[in-house]
Amino acid sequence: MMDKNWIIKAQGDEDVIASLTRDLGIDKPLARLLIQRGINTYEEARAFFRPDLANLHDPFLMKDMDVAIQRIEEAIKAGEKVMVYGDYDVDGTTAVALVYSFFKDKFKEIDYYIPDRYAEGYGISLKGIDYAAQQGFSLIIALDCGIKAVDKIEYARKLGTEFIICDHHNPGEVIPDAIAVLDPKQEGCNYPYKELSGCGVGLKLVQAYSKKTGFPDERIYDYLDLVVVSIASDIVPITGENRIMAYFGLKKLNESPSMGLKAIREVAGIDNRKIDIEDIVFKIGPRINAAGRMESGRKSVDLLVSDKSGEASIISKMINNFNLDRRNIDTEITRQAIEMIRGNAQLQERNSTVLYNPEWHKGVIGIVASRLLDHYYKPTIILTRSNGFATGSARSVNGFDLYHAIESCNDLLENFGGHKYAAGLTMKIKNVEKFTERFEKIVSETIDPEQLIPVEEIDTELQLKQINEKFFRVLKQFQPFGPENISPIFLSENVVDNGYGRTVGVNGEHLKLTLIQEENPFKVFPAIAFHRGKDFSKINKGIPFDICYQLTENEFRGKVNLQIHIKDIKFD
Repeated sequence: MMDKNWIIKAQGDEDVIASLTRDLGIDKPLARLLIQRGINTYEEARAFFRPDLANLHDPFLMKDMDVAIQRIEEAIKAGEKVMVYGDYDVDGTTAVALVYSFFKDKFKEIDYYIPDRYAEGYGISLKGIDYAAQQGFSLIIALDCGIKAVDKIEYARKLGTEFIICDHHNPGEVIPDAIAVLDPKQEGCNYPYKELSGCGVGLKLVQAYSKKTGFPDERIYDYLDLVVVSIASDIVPITGENRIMAYFGLKKLNESPSMGLKAIREVAGIDNRKIDIEDIVFKIGPRINAAGRMESGRKSVDLLVSDKSGEASIISKMINNFNLDRRNIDTEITRQAIEMIRGNAQLQERNSTVLYNPEWHKGVIGIVASRLLDHYYKPTIILTRSNGFATGSARSVNGFDLYHAIESCNDLLENFGGHKYAAGLTMKIKNVEKFTERFEKIVSETIDPEQLIPVEEIDTELQLKQINEKFFRVLKQFQPFGPENISPIFLSENVVDNGYGRTVGVNGEHLKLTLIQEENPFKVFPAIAFHRGKDFSKINKGIPFDICYQLTENEFRGKVNLQIHIKDIKFD
């Protein structure tokens, strides 16, 4: 396991900390956590701790929303044939499922379309537009894509097909000439919250239609289980409006999920306990994604719109099998990639990792790039052959602008897109070697050596004696955790095991400890540290050490106990 740099976040203004501590009746470390999340007053804290659906914004604040709703009403009145179009990932498929489910009884003829990952690629495709025109669809509602599809929208217009675009990605310099473009990030849009998921924008469309036609809000909130799955899987900030929707979405997902999501919970083995954002990220999201990776994203929508338990059960098992296949493939490709690096001293010495194998499965190379990043912690690009080109996924280390580095190789690329930490790219196969060398040169010249060392960001220091029932009860109210509200990481210094610690796991690779701190040697805390078995000999000798950790709940034989989940250990 690589050594990590520990960085303690800014701790906030002491006067504000004192004020929050007094007004809320909480400990100082908890007040520091609130300030780090931009919460400085009693009123802000109340809104944070007590999410309220009444605080969702008016959907008509979004630019073009009135035009979109008017066009939908016209289509319903005229009995037009309408297509709901979305991307093949979790955000796209949940968005399509939400909008289709809501409108299926309102339009005379409605269907959904998910582009093929391999034949059509990301976003709005010419093939999809041609299909719509041939089948007589006069209106397409596009979700989670379309904000940059200027030429495609123009092409559709010439064929007599109009678009309403619902997207959440950053727009380009030119906005497509669609009937309506809903995207809170576009210029001139006064919508107060800019970080909605694609499915979140879909919900605002449905909410606006309901508001205009007097449809009850409670029926709209039935779709929040789909929205929280999109929020968690698309890694958008869980702040503001997203926090409200995630909070109530989790409630719905736990208490009365839709038929399709209930079936996924069952095949994922998480139907008999309370689930959280992490369960969506690691259990539900990958299964929904697997359909688009291994066969067709349409299968995911088929499941998410299903209202028959038998049908949902059959599709969920099929999707689960896709996920098992995906997992086996990405595990094997990761093994091959690591072998390539281990067998090549030059690759090991580089500041970047670029690997190409024409046989690798396109649907999993993004996952493989993430796994290699965890393993070697360098800007990483994994490429395979697709449609006669080398196409790939890129992932970056903390603080390094990967997108800018790829952009500097633009002349060697056919196309690319993404952001600072993740990107996709396509090039001629003959350019792979040149690209690899150029990318390595750019990374080596621009990266700070410190950026090649993994970082553990610590929220605040804590004495173990400060952890009690009240502290943990308040901490749990910080949930749901996610981007910009990550589960806090604490630092405690000079802890020791009380002598009952041991190694666990098949090869003794993990540690199960019982920690104490000198200030209060009678209060013990159970702790788990994964992949730290090598430290046991020092810990067993009673040598004090520092830990950074999260506080979690461990359920064993029906009993729930507080547990310290150690992220990293440092000895003096």
